[in-house]
This record gives sequence, structure tokens and C-alpha cells, in this order.
Amino acid sequence: MSTTVSFYTIGCRLNQAETAILQQAFEQEGFQYTRFGNPSDLVVVNTCTVTEHGDAGTRKIVNKILRVNPNAKIALIGCQAQTQKEKLMELPGVQWVIGNAVKMDLPAILKENLNHPLLLAPRIPRENFTIPVAGIDRKHTRANLKIQDGCDFFCSFCEIPYARGRARSREFDDILIEARILVNAGHREVVLTGINIGTYNDKGRKLIDVINALEQIPELLRIRITSVEATTFPVELLVNMDENHKLCRFLHISLQSGSNRILQLMNRKYTTEEFAEFLLHAYHTVNDICLGTDVIVGFPGETDSDFEETFEFMKSMPFTYFHVFSYSDRDFNKSRKFPDKVPVEIIKKRNSILRELSRQKRVKYLQGHVGKTAYVLFEHEKKGYWNGVTDTYIRVNVKSDSDLHNRFLPVRIESVNDQEVIGKLV
Repeated sequence: MSTTVSFYTIGCRLNQAETAILQQAFEQEGFQYTRFGNPSDLVVVNTCTVTEHGDAGTRKIVNKILRVNPNAKIALIGCQAQTQKEKLMELPGVQWVIGNAVKMDLPAILKENLNHPLLLAPRIPRENFTIPVAGIDRKHTRANLKIQDGCDFFCSFCEIPYARGRARSREFDDILIEARILVNAGHREVVLTGINIGTYNDKGRKLIDVINALEQIPELLRIRITSVEATTFPVELLVNMDENHKLCRFLHISLQSGSNRILQLMNRKYTTEEFAEFLLHAYHTVNDICLGTDVIVGFPGETDSDFEETFEFMKSMPFTYFHVFSYSDRDFNKSRKFPDKVPVEIIKKRNSILRELSRQKRVKYLQGHVGKTAYVLFEHEKKGYWNGVTDTYIRVNVKSDSDLHNRFLPVRIESVNDQEVIGKLV
């Protein structure tokens, strides 16, 4: 009888991509995959440590696993396993803690150590890489495609370079091999993932070369770029994005603060003026583009005046939405030693203010699409409504008795109720 294994992912799309790869790799090694929540011999948790919520999430999920599956052996892998390995090894039920450098070798590691606890988190080498197994995603019609890992920017609030190592890229041909496998498995959209994908470089080939090559795969209908730094994005891709139906009209560009003083303390590589120049160029070049961003509130030393600058900047720029994060000290970030910490109650208030502004901007963007027709890649059905996304990342609900799973169909947007969008098949 084969050993059963289930997975739980905390955090970013890159973690999701790696979990999908690991699911396939475990099956190739003879393990039997089962959905998380079902009884299983092993539970693999891919951890996150970007915020304190990621750390707390690991503890919560370990406790949940032990409540519903008390005999399971737990493997904690990924970013928190790299930076807090000794702490994680002390958690009840945890048998293995495996860091980022070797986590993709997890099936072979566990086969050799099924009955032995193991802590393994060596230094992450700085070299371009390949991934021998394709991350076919059973849960989603859109597949994440990892092209890059690590970061060299060392922003003062971030410990990613310590958790994932320095910037490195996936070998160009290896990306195309997986992309073709994903398409042959039925995926019609790939989402390019990494920590800092704008820095992609394999033997002189850059992000634009990856996209140009992916566009030549006939059955691949969409290519979506995830979070990217404004300073690293090739602006010539914007024309491609406007004219080519495969490259999604969507960019998530990390800002972090609308105050130049705070950006300098954060060790960001741009000013608000430079960021605005890029953002407005994208907005005016690509019709109906969806522009998202990240912003941190409560960075040490952030005054009321700094926050007001951020609010006014966010309000004035053509963002569609923003993800708002409350600052928290991390074990390795430089800002943990900065003075003038912002009280928690003030951070919560600022967070709430920006989230409400984001909601208003999102609703306005959605309402501007009522009456327009767009192609939707359908994913899930719930209570008679099929749910999918446009290339501009508008999530649309369509009432249909037909099976629309993984179908790519034109839809007219009929109405918007807050952020819920209702459409009709054309």
C-alpha cells in the first residue's frame, strides 16, 4: 500500500507553483496524492515568512492538521523553513523541516527518511536552474510557470534574499519544455512567477525573450505577468500588451510607499516621480489595462504627513486596486532595528483607509466595463454560476447549465454589484 501525501500552501504564487510541481514529483516517486483535509500519512506545508501573518499561519495549520489527522507526519518546507528552522522543528507533529535550497528534492529526501526526523536548510546556491517536473495544476485552469527565484535588491523591510537567496533564473529552454507540457495537459493560460521576474537573465535572454517564445505556442491562449518591479520591466512589452491578444493587459507593479522619504528608508530603487512616469505610460499605452500594486503602512518612522502623501499618490494614480500590508519586523530585515516604530492602532487605521480607497477604485474600474465584451477563461461553478477571469483580471460570473470548465468564451458584462460582476455569454 503506497504512502499518501497531501499539501497545503501558504503565501505567494511562486509557492503555489512549487507545490504543484511537488505534487507531480511525489506521484512519480510512488506516493499517492490526496486532497488536503483527507486522511493522509504525510502532510507537506509550503510556508511563507514575508509577514508575521505567514509565520502565524504555519502554527495554525500545524494545529489544524493534528486535530483532524493526529497520526500524520508533517513536513514544513520553504521560506519560513529556511529562516526559522529551529523554531519550526519544535512544533508538535513536525518531522521534517526542509529549506528552499533542497525543497524541490523533497520526495527523494522523505523516501530515505520516512522514519527519521530531519532538519535540512543549507545555503542557497546562486546559479540558474532547471525544474525536471511540470507543475500541472489539478485545482485551476490557469497554471503558474516559475521562471525566476531570489532577489538582489535587499529592501530594508524584506527578508526574501535571506529566505530565497540571490536572484537567479530558470534555463530558457526548460521554461518552454514545461510550458508545452502544461498546454498539452489542458492549461490555456500560464502565469509567469518568480520573486523578481523583471531581472530574468539566462545567457543574455531576458523576460521579453521568454514572452516572445511563449507566444509561439499555438494552443497557449494567454500569458500573464505577475508582480514586477517598475525599474525592471521592459517598456517595449507595453505595445505588445496592447496589440497582442495573448499577453494579458495586466500588471501588478510594487510601489510600497507614496512618500519619497519612506521609499529611501525602504531602500527602494525609484522615486514616486519615476514610478508615476512608468505607471502613466502603461496606462496611456495599453487600453483598459488593469494596474495593481502593493503598499506597506506603518513602516518605522512613517509620520502622518508621510501617510498623507501615500494616500494622495494612490488616489491620484490610475491604479485598479492595491494590496495593503501592515508593516511587521522580521528576523532578517534591516528595518527591525530602525527607530520610531508606529503604534499598532495607527497601522490598523491607515490600513483600513487604504483598503477602502482600493475598493472604491476597483468598483469604478469594474463599472467602466459594463456593456463591454471580453473573453473569459472559465474555472469554477457554484450555485449555477460559472466563474472565470478576463485578461484584465475581471472575475466574471455567468449563469449557465452547460459545463464551461476551462472554456474560453466571449462574455458581455451586464452589471456590477460592489465587486461582484455578472456577465452573459455572447
